[in-house]
Amino acid sequence: MSRYAFTVLDIAAERWAASPQLTARLRIEESTGATVHAIALRCQVKIEPQRRGYSADDEAGLRALFGDRGRWGETLKPFTWMQCATTVRGFTGSIETDLALPCTYDFEVAGSRYLHAIGDGTVPLTLMFAGTVFTRGEHGFAVEQVPWDCEARYDLPVAAWREMCDLHFPHSGWIRLDRDLLDTLADYRARHGLVSWEETLERLLPKVET
Repeated sequence: MSRYAFTVLDIAAERWAASPQLTARLRIEESTGATVHAIALRCQVKIEPQRRGYSADDEAGLRALFGDRGRWGETLKPFTWMQCATTVRGFTGSIETDLALPCTYDFEVAGSRYLHAIGDGTVPLTLMFAGTVFTRGEHGFAVEQVPWDCEARYDLPVAAWREMCDLHFPHSGWIRLDRDLLDTLADYRARHGLVSWEETLERLLPKVET
């Protein structure tokens, strides 16, 4: 039976991606000397918010996710951020490969709300691996599963997330609206000759004293 160890070497913003994406650089090691023909690799990425501290400024943004700070001992639990997959080419011993982490800035997604809320530092991640391994032996090919306990931790710099967002949404964000409400806003914008959505919302929102 082959034995595998996974290490996350780096996670960085993918500058030339068509849509928002981080890229994880992985090292995969196989310790028995087996020849790996390919791996159909799957990965579940979890955020573990309980593994870092938070400032008073972070608290306001996190209240919608975890409630008041007094409840965080119960509510600050790991949650799934994304599922992703890749195909790893053949190797013997070890290999480095890239894993695409497609992201969204949709504030309906817990991961996006969490990352937007925290000011700096790092985001504690756990990457849990699964998939199918095709090995090559004396009697042809064999198929086995990536062991269930293959995982790796990585502290993602918040700066990498913000760099990715700025590449695709410079100084802006994204919210999802009910279609009927969006139609109403579009009609209001057209009837009043407003140039942008920002101008439309500023017209509709009451002035807030700071």
